[in-house]
Amino acid sequence: MPAAEAGARLRAARGLLDGAGIDCLMVSDPRNRRYLSGFAGSSGYLFITGGGAVLATDFRYVEQAADQAPDYDVRRIGGGFGWLAELLGDLGASRLGVESEDLTVAALARIRDALASADSEPPEVVATGGLIDGIRQVKDSAELGFIQRASEIADGALEAVAPNVVPGMTEAAVAWELERTMREMGAESLSFDIIVGAGENGALPHHRAGGREIRRGDPVVIDMGCIYEGYCSDLTRTIFVGEPDERFRRVYNTVLCAQLRAEEGITSGMTGEEADELARAVIREAGYGEEFGHSLGHGVGLAVHEMPWVSPRAGNVLADGMVFTVEPGIYISGWGGVRIEDMVVLEEGRVRVLSAATKLEL
Repeated sequence: MPAAEAGARLRAARGLLDGAGIDCLMVSDPRNRRYLSGFAGSSGYLFITGGGAVLATDFRYVEQAADQAPDYDVRRIGGGFGWLAELLGDLGASRLGVESEDLTVAALARIRDALASADSEPPEVVATGGLIDGIRQVKDSAELGFIQRASEIADGALEAVAPNVVPGMTEAAVAWELERTMREMGAESLSFDIIVGAGENGALPHHRAGGREIRRGDPVVIDMGCIYEGYCSDLTRTIFVGEPDERFRRVYNTVLCAQLRAEEGITSGMTGEEADELARAVIREAGYGEEFGHSLGHGVGLAVHEMPWVSPRAGNVLADGMVFTVEPGIYISGWGGVRIEDMVVLEEGRVRVLSAATKLEL
């Protein structure tokens, strides 16, 4: 991580302490840890105060942490939390904020027990949620570059595999070809298990690819994404095996119209609810309102689902630099479904579409 960006992120985190009523934040979420420090190891904690920054990790990662997180004092720790009271004493912490949405009940109990058994007066443990998630919403140029590359890999893999989907292939076989192709193109892993829903399985938004064979006349929903340098992509296209019938054309064009209406109409300053309604109104007016049951979109970054939210009850305000999906869908039980998903970024008040995979022209 460039030094200027690392420093800016650390300053942003410090600016949250007073509002949260804490003087030290313990960061346990792996994505938040990486975002704030640059450390990509799988184990460790950050401790951030107004004047200090410590990265505590075990012997496996000490050298890696020192290399990736030069703004942090790297401390070697053992298992459990027997080291915690001493570290907090060194930092002068009296009110410790923990990431309540990440820690398990058992881990929180172990933290409290470790602090209570120390000789000194234990700091108060305060549950905090969503602090770092909030500042992660707006992406800097380095993040946008990684997200764009992850999106290009997903686009390229779909373009390579989709034309070769033929009757007799199983959903699982299609998913494997997509995964293999993304990895060959440079993906480090998948954003999530690839969804391939053929025929009636397309009515299940999160159907897991299985042994169902694809038949001529099937709509096939493909939802996929990869991770590149820690950052995710998320892409959905619906294809048709054979010649599309009138019902598929009608449903597909409704979903595509809804997506384009949203991408053309979303602006900075809108709430997630207002953005969602742009697409939802199109689907509702076409008579499919009850068949669009999920949100229009969600943020994408170090996590494939993160802030901001674009949904019927999302009061968060969309701003330049935010990356999110626009993915309307219609799902008809016993028949199948259509979902079309792009990743977009807000720039100069308007949407720029990052996804470039082909959409059907019907």
